[in-house]
Order: sequence, then structure tokens, then C-alpha cells
Amino acid sequence: MDLKSKIILISGPTASGKSSFSVKLAKRINGEIVNADSMQIYKELKILTTRPNIKEYKNIKHHLYGFHSVRKKFSTGNWLKLAIQKINEIKKRKKTPILVGGTGLYFKALTDGLVKIPNIPIKYRDRIRSLQKKIGQTKFFNQLIKLDPLIINKINSTDVQRSIRAYEVKSYTKKSLTDWFKNTKSKFTEDDFFKIYIDFPRPELVDSISKRTEHMLKEGAIAEVKKLLKLKVRKDNSSNKIIGIKEIRDFLEKKSDLNEVKEKISIKTRQYAKRQSTWARGQMMNWHKANPKDLNKLLKKISFGRSKT
Repeated sequence: MDLKSKIILISGPTASGKSSFSVKLAKRINGEIVNADSMQIYKELKILTTRPNIKEYKNIKHHLYGFHSVRKKFSTGNWLKLAIQKINEIKKRKKTPILVGGTGLYFKALTDGLVKIPNIPIKYRDRIRSLQKKIGQTKFFNQLIKLDPLIINKINSTDVQRSIRAYEVKSYTKKSLTDWFKNTKSKFTEDDFFKIYIDFPRPELVDSISKRTEHMLKEGAIAEVKKLLKLKVRKDNSSNKIIGIKEIRDFLEKKSDLNEVKEKISIKTRQYAKRQSTWARGQMMNWHKANPKDLNKLLKKISFGRSKT
């Protein structure tokens, strides 16, 4: 199989080495890289989001990195429109699009299409989130099944984010999330893609996350957050979810010391990586799972178009 004709998707938990692998791959198959990480779109947050240092990859074109302001909202729909545009442009140049990131919803929108659910008011969504926190995930999921029986076996009972989403959609629109997805189609076929998920062993990932946290702080993450706080970004902007902002703000307000900041960022990042892995188990079952140690072997197979996966 000649994978140079494919749209290559590379995902994996945070700090799993996606960016470096994608660059090596792009060099071998004449590819261009498109960002599929919802936090690396922001131009004001380079260090905290560990955006790739594009200057180091002079011969590899990178797209959709650091182009959007934290002051403005940005949705999955916005990303999908731009990503499709970039894929088409790259293919016209006879090159291979390589989409890289850890945002599972972006990849799902690309491969399955984006469901057009009506906007649900923030106050309504906050009420559902408060309910989940109050009664806990087990009881909340049981309530969800009663509210929307069609969702059973579609969502992992421990998946908090998707459970909340399913609950708010059914309760607000009176229509199951599964019904909304039925008429949703991608602009591409399944055969257009080659999907790689970097399945990083947990102990090694924990170590990688700790080292990356240390590196971010040394590179100037505190100064970056200082500048961000001056912008007074709206509370409902998704950029506020970036791990490290709250922790560094607490440090600047003398509510914690630097060691606490490092520990809290590392813990939150590990929790995020676990959620990404949970998503992958439920939503990326047909992806090629690659151990980091096997990536060089995979590179050779892809570069010569001999992969049978």
C-alpha cells in the first residue's frame, strides 16, 4: 500500500512524541503537517501548549499552529473547515497531509463528519456539569441511561465528558446524541485515511510528562501566563482550560510555591493523558496502535509504501 496517497492521522496522549515523529515522517514521504490540537491553535500560548518549534523544521511546512487569538472563540467546526481546506491545498501540491494532535474530537469530526447540534446555552450546560459533580459519575451515568436508553453501550460509563455531553443534548434537544450522529457524514471515505495512535506505556509517559513540565517552566511559561492574564480572556473561552494557567496564576498570587506548581501541572497533565487514552480505547479502535519503540520500524514501512495495516 502506497501511503503517500493517504491522509495520515497521528494521535496519542500528551507528551507521547507525536510532533517529532510526524516531522520524521514528513521528511520521508514529502509531507506537510496540519495541527489537530485544540490548544496549539493559540498564538499567545506557545510554551504552555508545547507548540512545535517550527524554526527547527525549516523544510517542513506546518499549518494551523499559533494562528488564533485567545480572545476569540474557536470551535471544532471552525477547525474542521480549515483542516479540510489545508488537506486539499496540500494534495494539490502533490504532497501528503499529516494531521497531528491529541484532540480526539477533531479527528472524529474529520473521519466521521461533524454533527450539527443546536447551540446549548452555557447556563444550561453548567447546570448539567454541576449535577454530575454533585452526584458523582456512577449515579450520573445511570441517570443518563434512564434519560437516553439509546446511549447504552455507546459511551464508556467512566467517560465524564461524553456522558455530560450526551445528557445535555438529550435533555435540551429531546433527541438522542445517537440520532444526531445518524445523518452525519465525512467529506472523505475511510480508505482515504491511515491512522496511527502512539500507544505510550503509562510509566514512561508519567516520566515524560514530568520532564516536559520542568522544561516548560524553564522556557518561560510563567512569563507567558503573566502576559495572558493581562488580556482578561472571557471565562467561557476554551483557552482557559489549558493546563498550567490556573496553577501559575496561583503561584503569581502567592497561593502556592514553585514546587507545588510543578506537581499540580504534572498531575493534571497525567489525568488529561488518561482521558485521552480512554477516548482512544472507545473511539479509535480501528487505528494502528504503535509502541514508541516501534516507530522507526513503522517509518521504514511507510516510506516505502509496504505497510499492510
